[in-house]
Amino acid sequence: MASLNDISLRQLEYLVAVADLLGFRRAAEHCHVSQPALSAQIQHLEAVLGVKLFERDSRRVMLTPAGTELVARARRVLTEAGDILKAAERMGDPFAGPLHLGAIPTVAPYVLPEVVPVLVKRYPKLQLRLREEKTALLMRDMDEGRLDAALLALDEELGRAVEHEVIAEDPFVVAAPPGHPLERKKQVHLRDLDDENVLLLEDGHCFRSQTLALCTRVGAHEVDFRATSLTTLAQMVMGAGSITLLPQLAVSMENRQGQLVVRPFAPPGPGRTLVLAWRPGHPRAEALRTIAGTLRSAWPGGIRPPRSRAAPSPG
Repeated sequence: MASLNDISLRQLEYLVAVADLLGFRRAAEHCHVSQPALSAQIQHLEAVLGVKLFERDSRRVMLTPAGTELVARARRVLTEAGDILKAAERMGDPFAGPLHLGAIPTVAPYVLPEVVPVLVKRYPKLQLRLREEKTALLMRDMDEGRLDAALLALDEELGRAVEHEVIAEDPFVVAAPPGHPLERKKQVHLRDLDDENVLLLEDGHCFRSQTLALCTRVGAHEVDFRATSLTTLAQMVMGAGSITLLPQLAVSMENRQGQLVVRPFAPPGPGRTLVLAWRPGHPRAEALRTIAGTLRSAWPGGIRPPRSRAAPSPG
């Protein structure tokens, strides 16, 4: 009968790498070992566990049903092992060492250039590792321990899945081409969007989900074009003659030449709540709360950050 002494964390790391990359050669390169060495460790693991983890032939590698379940468990073990190391680091100085921070694309370019220098100055021993990615991938990487925290737009489902600190409220605005009827308004009411053609982001962006739900509710129509970024949306407004919705956070950059007619919504208008989020039980949770406070104080102007409970200062 197999015992814990027969299984190593290295073998679990190799198992997860092969599952992610679906190839022994690619997994070996990723883990910086030879392919024969990695294959031997996977074969040993299969022998110890008494189950076949992969189906492999000359063309492809596939997980078996047993392999799928055991890979999920291996990920959790590796995450917990990583947390042990991070907890040990935290006992020395939670504001030192690598901190892997993500941000969604509708936040990253408008915030990171301003807040990162503040974080570097405030926490000189912190080694920031930054990533821009869509919400689903950031959530996956936080859950699997590859990411410590992320700047996200809060919704009900996300709020149940993570711990978080609110950083700012970000209202939505309407952007239209010059000469559009909305130009005559100082504020836009939701009913003004009825029957309007609206440009939106592509699937996968949480900002698309938020604005699409709003457009559906008020009777606006999505244009048959999906942008990859807010920059593309702003440019397409001029070319297509349609309107779009932008987060206030992006307006100063995307309308820096004043080419768009930008109007706020009449209160209470739609918007989003931006948070710093991390997985429950993260060993540096208190440090992340403190970093969230620094982010609030460094947040770009024009958006009033909400109040939050005080957090301890770094030691």
